[in-house]
Order: sequence, then C-alpha cells, then structure tokens
Amino acid sequence: MSACSFVQYCALAVVSVSLIGCASTRPMPYRQLPSSSYLRPHEGSRGDRMPYAYHGDVDWSRYRTALIEPVSIYRGPDAQFENVPEQDKRMLAELMQREFGEAIGERWQPATAIGPDTLRVRLTLTGAKPSKRVLGTFMKVDIGGGSYNAVQAARGREGAFSGSVSYAVEIFDASSDRLLAAYVEKQYPNAMNIKASLGAYDAAKAGIGLGAKQFVDGMR
Repeated sequence: MSACSFVQYCALAVVSVSLIGCASTRPMPYRQLPSSSYLRPHEGSRGDRMPYAYHGDVDWSRYRTALIEPVSIYRGPDAQFENVPEQDKRMLAELMQREFGEAIGERWQPATAIGPDTLRVRLTLTGAKPSKRVLGTFMKVDIGGGSYNAVQAARGREGAFSGSVSYAVEIFDASSDRLLAAYVEKQYPNAMNIKASLGAYDAAKAGIGLGAKQFVDGMR
C-alpha cells in the first residue's frame, strides 16, 4: 500500500468511526415554554427541522402590525446548548432579534404597543451547537466525508460536524393573548456549504437567517 493510499485509508477510517457517534439532536416541546402543551408532532415539509408545531385557525391577513418581544434564552433543564458560553448565547439571541425583526418588518408594520389587529411574537433561543471547524470543513471536501455530506445535502439534512441553532416561535393575538401558532425548529445551512463551516458559529448564524425567512414565508 502506498503512503498516499495509507493516508486516505486512515482518513476514511477516522471519518467512518466519527460518523458513528455523530448523532443529531432534535428540538423537543421544551417543558417550560408556555405553548409546550399545545405542541404536537409535525410531519410537514419542514418536519425534520420542525418536529413539533401548533397551528390554530388563523386568518393572517387580518393582522396589520406585529410586536416582537425581546428574544429570551431558554433556561430549562431540557435546553440543548452544546458547550456554548453565556456570551455566545447572548450574541445569537441578539442576532435572532435583528434577523427576525427585519424579516417580520417586511410582512407587518412594526408595533411598539398592543393594539387591534396586532400580533405578538415571542422568540426563545433553546439550543445551539458550534461547528467543529477543522473536521467540518474536511468533511465537506474529503472524498469520504464529502460523500456523506453530499447525501445529507440532497436530503436537506444536517451535515457531519456542522453547527446548528434551535429555537421556539410563539405567536399570539396581542389583544386577547390567544395562542395562534407555535413551533420549535432546528436550523442549519446546506451540508455542502463550506463557508458556513469556517467559524464556530457561522452555521448557527446562517440557520437563524434561514429560519427568519421561512417564518415570514409560512405566514403568507
């Protein structure tokens, strides 16, 4: 066996062993969420990313404005933060506030107080996982890891060693406090997106942007 072949063999062995333990966590109906008892298994087009949801009978067109609460960080024992320092949790929460605020502003007029025909949107950061930067990038370009991530990309699934972000969205009628819709979601970039694996939180940040866009698209 040549030295080059031996190196490739060893790399593939490392990839194979690593993938065995690379199980992806799914968001759950976090027990301390106000909407937890309403959430049910969701099998729609975003079922893998959005495993639990609640949708009431709502005519979204009757709402003209939206009040966005400050993004909170989930503190329950079932939170899904994987070695994420507090300052990084705050950084991701602030990014969620901006990204979702801008996206929601394209659909509804921003509101600063409760009024008629106003939605109240509550966002909760419930989990995050930083990318394993060296391994994550290697898995996208190496022949063994690349094959795995190519399959994951085609299926719309999470790439090996890629970071992610999990959060809850709860939407209320601002006047009555009636829960209109809620869901928990995990977002991550395409499994072959090399750029999103360079920084520890680049994948989580990309996931927040994607989640904000899909939030508004789902309300049309």
